[in-house]
Amino acid sequence: MALKQQDSGALSGLRLLLLRHAKSAWPEGVADEERPLNGRGRAAAQRVGDYLKEQRLIPDLALVSTARRTQETWALVRERLPSKPEMRAVSWLYAASPEQMLQVLKSVEPGPRTVLVLAHNPGTQDLALGLCGGGDAAARQSMAEKYPTAGLAVIDLPVAHWRDVDLGIGQLERFVTPRALG
Repeated sequence: MALKQQDSGALSGLRLLLLRHAKSAWPEGVADEERPLNGRGRAAAQRVGDYLKEQRLIPDLALVSTARRTQETWALVRERLPSKPEMRAVSWLYAASPEQMLQVLKSVEPGPRTVLVLAHNPGTQDLALGLCGGGDAAARQSMAEKYPTAGLAVIDLPVAHWRDVDLGIGQLERFVTPRALG
């Protein structure tokens, strides 16, 4: 179910862009929260940013885990976008369960129609699967099998307020992986 255009030209429903951080390095002696992106991850984050720009999937708001790898992913994505969406660093998104991620999403105030959440697995994959009660069946199967680093789910939500988002109501519009972007 895609977002519908109303007579006023405004979109009804909300759109969630659920992005897993790009590939990170594993330097010895570095705490998990401080792990940086590796070269492959930096390139993938830039490709995702280019894709969002080309597809006009520009968030109004980005909610980003406080971990270094998610912050670096967002910085690289954001620099490719034509506008610079507001970003909020959300400590609760680090190692969050899907339930915690859903609560963060429900706390978004009215206004933003498209929100990007940039976090970690397994929470990202589990939230995406839990939200999507329908949509592209092949994409849902692919997402269930693997949600790779820098994987992006585009989920349409048939509600007017983020507080009303709940499991099973979303439609998976598409699932994109860095490998598919070349």
